[in-house]
Amino acid sequence: MSAVGDAICRTRQIVADLHAELVRNGLVAWTSGNVSARVPDADLLVIKPSGITYADLTAETMVVCDLNGTRVSGDLSPSSDTASHAYIYRHMPAVGGVVHTHSRYATAWAALGEPIPCAITAMADEFGGEIPVGPFAPIGGEEIGRAVVATLSGHRSPAVLLRSHGVFTVGATPREAVKAAVMCEDAACTIHLASIRGQVTPLPPDRIDALYRRYQDEYGQR
Repeated sequence: MSAVGDAICRTRQIVADLHAELVRNGLVAWTSGNVSARVPDADLLVIKPSGITYADLTAETMVVCDLNGTRVSGDLSPSSDTASHAYIYRHMPAVGGVVHTHSRYATAWAALGEPIPCAITAMADEFGGEIPVGPFAPIGGEEIGRAVVATLSGHRSPAVLLRSHGVFTVGATPREAVKAAVMCEDAACTIHLASIRGQVTPLPPDRIDALYRRYQDEYGQR
């Protein structure tokens, strides 16, 4: 098998395994949501097939597409979001993984068309500020990808809420994109619960900057 073939096989397995994390963390219902990953050293992506239940997902069912969203390998049709994932990869070269969910609390903020204010340290750590809200965009073409790229431009956040739709997250790796989706839902829930009790006050910008730098540069094993 060629080096590219090996990379495709590994990426298919990674993407299949990460879909289980969406279920385990309660971020998806039925067949909604998807994970994709850029294939290293190739102009390809691997993404979930459309309309297949999570229990039936395997490495073999994952679909390989080029960076225009055209299927190049796999027996099943790719996700209806494939063109938008491809757009993100083409326009954000540092992105290695993209995740889409309709997780409950974050999607509630998207339904209101409101960004999630950065009022807790965990948000400052992960998102470097508020989680922004982008415009409504129709499903099926590149429009969602365009909205994601435009909204995240100039933001440190790896997550965006698309108005009346749901959540898109990006990461240097697909696992980092899944982590961002998990943390986005956690933040959305926490800030919602806080807002029930009273006015939510965002952290000062200098505190957010300091927390973000510490988390990105010092936290964990180096």
